[in-house]
Amino acid sequence: MYDCHIHSDFSIDSKYLMEEMVLEAINKNMKSICFTDHIDFDVTENRIDIDFRPKDYFKKIKQVKYKYMDKIEILTGVEIGMQPQLYTRYDKFINNNPFDFVIMSLHTIDRKDIHGDNFTYNKKPIEALNIYYDTLYHIVKNYENYDVLGHLDYIDRYFESFSQIPEFKKYAALVEDILKLVIRKDKGIEINTAGVKYGLGYYHPKIEILKLYKELGGEIITVGSDAHCPEFIGYEYREVEKLLRELGFKYIYIFKGRKKFPIHIG
Repeated sequence: MYDCHIHSDFSIDSKYLMEEMVLEAINKNMKSICFTDHIDFDVTENRIDIDFRPKDYFKKIKQVKYKYMDKIEILTGVEIGMQPQLYTRYDKFINNNPFDFVIMSLHTIDRKDIHGDNFTYNKKPIEALNIYYDTLYHIVKNYENYDVLGHLDYIDRYFESFSQIPEFKKYAALVEDILKLVIRKDKGIEINTAGVKYGLGYYHPKIEILKLYKELGGEIITVGSDAHCPEFIGYEYREVEKLLRELGFKYIYIFKGRKKFPIHIG
């Protein structure tokens, strides 16, 4: 089993040490995990940075990597929260650090956090989705120093009620344009199981997006639990494998040194 999206206490929203996460992954017989702790630059009206010190991160991950090297593969990663004004800054950060894997996510629009600032509130649901996917399209069009898009329909978690989420067909064209760019630029998407954990009843992205990605020729896909605590490491991994097989995917991917490696879905 492979979990390419987990967090530790290097992320602002996790309190668990890397070693605690690693020990639970070993307990669950995971073959490989990747720490993808958060970097979110320039957020809120105060323009703060939510980040970690790379020197400390790599020092700690090196310790657990070699301590448990005979039991599990531990990879280095980062989840960047992209905004259009940050392309150059993220380029510098990523190029200066030897990550195995980079997830690019959209957590913030115009410095307003989608979750913390209730971005979808006081907007018509389709208006909120249009803004979100239009922003994501321009980011994907203009930035390439990443490997996969994180939790593509992340915004679905943060409506006042899940019943407000519009039908996919109402914004499918926007998502299709994004996926075409992702595929053309040889990038990938992740299937992130946290959507189920948060009560949506589906993974990120939803099955309609996964089907569309496959129909458009998309192949590069990673699996991640988005675990912020040991309990959720590897969450629903076997169910994801089954779904991907049913949709016609033959491989999942992991990244080492920013290079992709296919793993046959068993």
